[in-house]
Amino acid sequence: MGMLDGKVAIVTGAGGGIGREIALAMALAGAKVVVNDIGASLTGIGETSATPGEQTKAIIEQRGGQAVTNTDSVSEWESAKRIVQSALDAFGRIDIVVNNAGILRDQIFHKMTPEEWMAVINVHLNGSFFVSRAAAEHFRAQNSGAFVHMTSTSGLIGNFGQANYSAAKLGIAALSKSIALDMQRFGVRSNCIAPFAWSRMTSSIPAETPEQKARVEKLKRMTPEKNAPLAVFLASDAAKDVNGQILAARNNELFLFSQPRPVRSAHRGEGWTPELIAEHALPAFRAQFQPLDRSGDVFSWDPV
Repeated sequence: MGMLDGKVAIVTGAGGGIGREIALAMALAGAKVVVNDIGASLTGIGETSATPGEQTKAIIEQRGGQAVTNTDSVSEWESAKRIVQSALDAFGRIDIVVNNAGILRDQIFHKMTPEEWMAVINVHLNGSFFVSRAAAEHFRAQNSGAFVHMTSTSGLIGNFGQANYSAAKLGIAALSKSIALDMQRFGVRSNCIAPFAWSRMTSSIPAETPEQKARVEKLKRMTPEKNAPLAVFLASDAAKDVNGQILAARNNELFLFSQPRPVRSAHRGEGWTPELIAEHALPAFRAQFQPLDRSGDVFSWDPV
């Protein structure tokens, strides 16, 4: 008996990288899988192809699993509904949604174009909403269902040149929490994974200096399949009490992330003026200010 026996899963962006490994792992755990991928470039520009998704489907079937492919885009409401409908048409139900599809349009903020901003927001954040929303009605009707969304330390912590991606990924964490709050009464769970992996999404990291080359070599140790067990667990009934959480998989390490909460307070009976804030509140708060750090500063040790 697999952990996902009898369940039907949609995995978006499953034509390669982390999405493919999650789709393969869920199939091995007993799920029937809808492999969604438009087969576009990393930037989402250019021709699309059904080949990546078909390759994932072929691997699943070679291993004795069941899968169908879907090439609809997550970034539009009508096509997102078709993704969910493809699960119903092929397998008669939907139990799991993994929002993994993504593109990159990295650019330093003061040079980022509105088009670069919107393209990334549309796929990551709007796509996660559209596919989740399309599945939500079915989850509610059957009083069960699990969402697994891909967030990123680029949003949870920060990174250079990724304002669009970081904003989308932090937005996904808030979306997941909102889904968890709104749908817990229907037996529906929603959690996030911040994956670490060397894949097409990270292959654009510069590797010119000796230090950069050394960092990239360390990143290459973190292969995409290291994230799949956590996704399978969160989608399974074994995680029935896990809801609204943010977890991460980094090679052989697992992390549970904190979520923003007040860390210091100040009050005055007579209220505040801007001058009093500068004089009293600022000194009280300064020791608790968060540093202007990046993901690499927080995860400063080599992957285990």
